[in-house]
Amino acid sequence: MDEESVFWASIDRVDEGVAVLIPREGSARFTLPCSLLPAGAREGDILEVSIRRDAEATEEARRRAAERIERLKRRG
Repeated sequence: MDEESVFWASIDRVDEGVAVLIPREGSARFTLPCSLLPAGAREGDILEVSIRRDAEATEEARRRAAERIERLKRRG
């Protein structure tokens, strides 16, 4: 399975620092803080959105969680 997904979405509106985006495929809307948008992006713009899985960071987070669980078990 690919570890990256790319899709396009249009900026429907911006309200109080939050952008509402509509993916080209489908009708489900989602929001992003405007601070994550490229400079100059505004209502009506089409964005290429890329989401990438960070396997290394995921593994590190799982390791830290497992360590915390073990510490809690030893306390009990």
